[in-house]
Amino acid sequence: MTAPNDDRLPHEELGAHWRSVRPRPAGRHLDSAASSRQTHRALEAAAHHARHEAELGGYVAEATAEDLLQQGRSVLAGLVGMAAADVAFVESAQAALVALLSGWRLPAGSRVACLPGEFAPNVAQLRAAGLRPEPLPVDGLGRADLEGIERLLAGYPPSFVHFTHIGSHRGLLQPAREVIALCREAGVPLVLDAAQSLGHVDVDLGADVVYGTSRKWLAGPRGVGMLFARPAVAAQLVPVLPEPEGVPPMRAFESGEAHVAGRIGLVVAVGEHLAGGPVAVRERLAALGRATRELLNGVGGWQVVEPHDEPTATTTLRPPEGIDVVATRARLLTEHGIVLSAFGPERAPGEMTGPVLRVSPHLDASVDDLEALAAAL
Repeated sequence: MTAPNDDRLPHEELGAHWRSVRPRPAGRHLDSAASSRQTHRALEAAAHHARHEAELGGYVAEATAEDLLQQGRSVLAGLVGMAAADVAFVESAQAALVALLSGWRLPAGSRVACLPGEFAPNVAQLRAAGLRPEPLPVDGLGRADLEGIERLLAGYPPSFVHFTHIGSHRGLLQPAREVIALCREAGVPLVLDAAQSLGHVDVDLGADVVYGTSRKWLAGPRGVGMLFARPAVAAQLVPVLPEPEGVPPMRAFESGEAHVAGRIGLVVAVGEHLAGGPVAVRERLAALGRATRELLNGVGGWQVVEPHDEPTATTTLRPPEGIDVVATRARLLTEHGIVLSAFGPERAPGEMTGPVLRVSPHLDASVDDLEALAAAL
């Protein structure tokens, strides 16, 4: 197998810039699908706001930051093709889903269609809300079957489709744009889980609802998430307490006990994402994914799950017989300083058959980092 060369990673200046504006990592960080590394500016902006809270009081400091937060809502909304009024800051992607389901108040037993490989906590939240998850048709890879979905929507449409754009257990990019178009034609709302796709691939696809998180591909702080809902859906949501007159309805889903400093850090991180150029970011991330799969498939008996040319940076590896995935992850960290994720089939029990390692480099990763992982495996 031929190792990829650095010239096979486009936009090296973008990778170099990413490295230069962040604290130097203690090892090789290949785990952005779990949590990315923030820049000095994002860290300092959050710390600056925290100091303001200490100096001015939390709510006074929040009021002074409102213009910046509103700019952040606008910019984040632009990434998904919505407006600032359509955005609510929440605490995580899971908090966003909980807020949506608690506000929508669909009748108990309502059917919700989702992929067989749905993230287990999402399925648990749907069931906790009294909804009935049912599988969407997929092909042998687990990718949505468009013809099958069209038949499902025409024959027995669900109350809504919950669609995970990129799963956390494998770097498969689902055909969200096409599924959204089918749902729109059928009059069925589509909720897009963009936790693994916002900042990673294009998410401006026309979904009725989108939710995501700060800490992954946008490289913002932990403890911040976003819920986006178009006016037609927002009008159906009933918050516990409505916002005062003149305030966008989605603001009623923002907690008064929020980590505002984290939101400030996210706003800075999103600005940096835009400055880097979202198209260039996507191209480099996709190239990193291809390079990872080229280097790792078959090494030490580990097998890549995704197709080689999948346009994502996430690669999952099935272990050879008898290898403990969790112990391997711990060995890579302690002996080689390589950070990545390991998890079992409980993450997506409708699709996974065994444990995997997940490798998810961000823009600052190099071929040298991937070669080091291959050697360690």
